[in-house]
Amino acid sequence: MSDEGVVEQPSKELMGLATYLYSPGKSGLRAREGVLNGRRVQYFKGKSALNALTKPEEGKTPKIASREEAIEWVQELLDFQLIVRCDRNAGDSRQLSVNPMQNFEEDAYYAWLYEGSQLMVILGGIGVVAVVLAGVMFPLWPSVLRNGTWYLSMLALGLLGLLFATAIVRLIIYLITMAAAPQGLWIFPNLFEDVGFFESFVPLYGWEVPKDARPAPGGAPLAPAPASTTAASDQKKTE
Repeated sequence: MSDEGVVEQPSKELMGLATYLYSPGKSGLRAREGVLNGRRVQYFKGKSALNALTKPEEGKTPKIASREEAIEWVQELLDFQLIVRCDRNAGDSRQLSVNPMQNFEEDAYYAWLYEGSQLMVILGGIGVVAVVLAGVMFPLWPSVLRNGTWYLSMLALGLLGLLFATAIVRLIIYLITMAAAPQGLWIFPNLFEDVGFFESFVPLYGWEVPKDARPAPGGAPLAPAPASTTAASDQKKTE
């Protein structure tokens, strides 16, 4: 049998290398965003790809030992059209055009045609279909599951309503205490701060700290000078 018409597929090693480079969290290759033939793509510089492949990892040897070998691997990415060499528009660096010379150069730019592993996309699609089917078939659920779902939804709505009510009450208390005292009193002062769930409810209450009384860079609070010290300094200046 003749092998004519058989399209050669990229090897597993090459696909693994493409996946490695495509993930900035693993390779450190930071790609830029551009538009190629009306399609949004990620592109990078050839030198950055070589650096990502030959850099030593923590406690591990580099992905590829030499830059010459790395160039050969990147050229294979070009040959199998996992990436494409492109040029940037002089007026708009986001606009890209395909370069007729599909060879590797360190100072050239390359856009990804490879879209990464499709496993998560497939699993996400299956999950969406499963949720839709489960919702459509809700009347056929056993009564125990339907009652449980109803109670859970009511519990979620109750917690959401409680959160809104707490936010409104704490604002009202703050405005009332602001009228009675220079510093407003906050209930759950860390409720909307960037902290953990349990830390959002600790402490139970707290007075708002004025800007001039906040801790100094050294760590000590900026307190006003005592009246006796101020009077003594004024007396010295008078003398």
